[in-house]
Amino acid sequence: MDGRPERRETPADGAERQARIDLACAYRLFAEFGWHELIYNHITVRVPGTEAFLINPFGLTYREVTASNLVKVDLEGNILSPSAYGINPAGYIVHSAVHAARPDVGCVMHTHTTAGLAVACQKDGLLAMSFPSAFFTDRLAYHDFEGITLDRDECDRLSADLGGKSAMILRNHGLLTCGATVADAFSEMYQLQRACEVQIAAQSSGAPLLFPDIAIARRASRQFDDAARKGAENAMLWAAMTRWMDSLDAGYRR
Repeated sequence: MDGRPERRETPADGAERQARIDLACAYRLFAEFGWHELIYNHITVRVPGTEAFLINPFGLTYREVTASNLVKVDLEGNILSPSAYGINPAGYIVHSAVHAARPDVGCVMHTHTTAGLAVACQKDGLLAMSFPSAFFTDRLAYHDFEGITLDRDECDRLSADLGGKSAMILRNHGLLTCGATVADAFSEMYQLQRACEVQIAAQSSGAPLLFPDIAIARRASRQFDDAARKGAENAMLWAAMTRWMDSLDAGYRR
């Protein structure tokens, strides 16, 4: 004992710790699904009650991310807590644009998956042709390609294109989803990724394609939003994903 009073964890400390655990879990989950891009791409989570957000350390693979080595930054990209790592400027630009413009957003996910990029390269983008793609009818935004996202000026254009939506295709670039929670953003990303995979597979088959009536697609979109985000399904899904990651390697919680 050194005579100093013992520091007790505050509710804010506990909220940030849980945010770190959820984000680290998401990185490990993306690694399992193969949604990573080596040391590139990002998932970010807002530190509850602040404008700061957590991002992966630049140079580590997704399997190396843990709750404690995530980097806390402000909206200007300044690192706010001691870290042995820096951050990727391109990742900061994309994610800060959304976090700054959307105080309702707690989590942002961005990927460069093969299926996502393939659909992002198609002139008509995502087609309302399958069960998961119908979920994005009238709910999907688009942002034109501007090169590697290193220009701060792009932040305003990216956030303007996203508007109030929770999913966006970055043309020629990849996929982006967001939500109030990690659970919400993950649900959107999983379904958007699946929709892209099915589209590429269906188009590659060479068989004539069948499209549902647009009214049915819009109904499915409303049903998905009501059940997943407004209901409890996203939270249940995320709880199941967390259990899965814990069963594989709970080291992400460190």
